[in-house]
Amino acid sequence: MPVYTVRRILVAVPTLLLISLILFLLLDLAPGDPTAQLPLTIPPDVKERIRQSLGLGEPIHVRYLLWLQQFFVNEPLHLLSGLTGLDLAGDRARVISWQTRSPVVDIVVERLPQTLWVVGLSYVIGILIAVPVGIVSACRQYSWFDQLGTFASMVGFSVPTFFSGVLLIVVFSVELGWFPSIYDTTHKVTDWNGFLVQVRQMAMPVTVLALYNAAQISRFMRASMLDNLKLDYVRTAWAKGLPERTVVLAHVLRNSAGPAVTVIALGVPGVFAGAIITEQVFKVNGLGQLLIVSIQASDIPTVQTLTFIFAVLIVLFNLIADLLYGVLDPRIRYD
Repeated sequence: MPVYTVRRILVAVPTLLLISLILFLLLDLAPGDPTAQLPLTIPPDVKERIRQSLGLGEPIHVRYLLWLQQFFVNEPLHLLSGLTGLDLAGDRARVISWQTRSPVVDIVVERLPQTLWVVGLSYVIGILIAVPVGIVSACRQYSWFDQLGTFASMVGFSVPTFFSGVLLIVVFSVELGWFPSIYDTTHKVTDWNGFLVQVRQMAMPVTVLALYNAAQISRFMRASMLDNLKLDYVRTAWAKGLPERTVVLAHVLRNSAGPAVTVIALGVPGVFAGAIITEQVFKVNGLGQLLIVSIQASDIPTVQTLTFIFAVLIVLFNLIADLLYGVLDPRIRYD
């Protein structure tokens, strides 16, 4: 396992560099100018000086190498300086947003808690719903519970989050008035009433994402359980007279958890990217909304940083999924 882990990390480094190059070239060649939003009364020579101050006058390879240094070296040093209180970064240049003139990583750190509250909680709830539903559906195949779970999964996976989000707003916010339709990111929990307000405003966006995630994971869990329930070792366990709970949880579940864990691990980056629509619907001031606003404003440094963070998450959780697969399935050995 350690040798395989080191080998995968060594492969991940050039993979991330290639991804960063492709992202940089695509965004650099995309139409859009940071000075396009400026008033028309500004003379062209002033706009050109503004472009030069943003570093757009340098050759593309110089700007790419500078961005790599800022992202992989300067920004981690600034983060460590903020955490430890030591001056590790000095006056090293940072990735600066063209729109706010603030360091992009500082904006991401500021927005991240809002996204984690909604996206992270919805993913955990989705897993807690999907795993038991998938197990029971497989053990009670073609029962009313299995039929109901299959129908709910198909609906949850087929209906897009922007439609289900708007539907919940119309029913529970407009018609019934139970929950607020707009997420208040400035709200702070200081007492029990504040906690209840936070729960009410999180209820609908968390529900939308949780049901969407649970629909996919429960299908994989059910399919994996059904494949293992038909194998010889399960029939042997039944023949020994072991209780159903022991057979299912101690024998079948461990061998069936591999595909489900892979889907769960690989789905984490996708949840962050997929939450962009949900954050727009409920006005959650998180990373998804930041990406949309940055694209509209042609804020290339912010878009580059966010998309590359998503790419890093995909590569990282691919590695985690492979390692967990080897831990959960005793038939797999990497070394």
